Amino acid sequence: MNTLFAVEAVRKRYRGADRDALGPVSLRVEAGRHLAIIGESGCGKTTLSRIMLGLLPASSGSVHYRGAPVHGLRGSAARDLRRRVQLVLQDPFASLSPRMRVGDIVAEPLRILNRGTPVQARVAELLAAVELDPAFARRFPHELSGGQRQRVAIARALGPRPEVLVADEPVSALDVSVQAQVLWLLRRLAEHEGLTLVLVSHDLGIVQNLCHTSAVMHRGVIVESGATAALLASPQHPYTRELLASVPTLPQRPQ
Repeated sequence: MNTLFAVEAVRKRYRGADRDALGPVSLRVEAGRHLAIIGESGCGKTTLSRIMLGLLPASSGSVHYRGAPVHGLRGSAARDLRRRVQLVLQDPFASLSPRMRVGDIVAEPLRILNRGTPVQARVAELLAAVELDPAFARRFPHELSGGQRQRVAIARALGPRPEVLVADEPVSALDVSVQAQVLWLLRRLAEHEGLTLVLVSHDLGIVQNLCHTSAVMHRGVIVESGATAALLASPQHPYTRELLASVPTLPQRPQ
């Protein structure tokens, strides 16, 4: 296996807290193997993803990407990590600047991280990849639906040609009718672009056809992990069974 992320005994305690918000947590992200980090709100999954990205310092433990530590990076090393690992946030309306047109939003990381790339042609290519007409480049985020805004956020993340896409609750702010479309778009793009996907979610149901492996978090620690199919078929931990029981129906691929 080609290990991308190696997380070793990571803990996080916020100032003034009397207990750890996270940890200890250890996990591996292997190239080409999509990983779901699953748990209810407040379980520590978003904190873990921020630490993995180097956006939040750990209180103890370590995170390495391709053998190099992700914290304390400066200059070209930091830019290289940002190019290799991109993030799609939960709320596309909050994550897209309301003052920028869609074309400029998608172009921004290209200008910063992929200098020399033909920007306009790449923006049109990215919008087509997320199934948006190139004419959307002239629109502002408020002129789009929630699903269209999230497609723009995905296009922006794909711009620097990353190796890993971290998607933090990417469909929870969308209408149910749109969620399956965006999830299957993520799967298709991951396959086409050769991406490794790390999906942060509270819902076991939405990851069943998307992620090869899953790690279930509860109260800051991983209580169960393994192949997603096996975990769904025979959950061992009571909390995993509780999560699975809370899914009324598992979404089907849209026709």
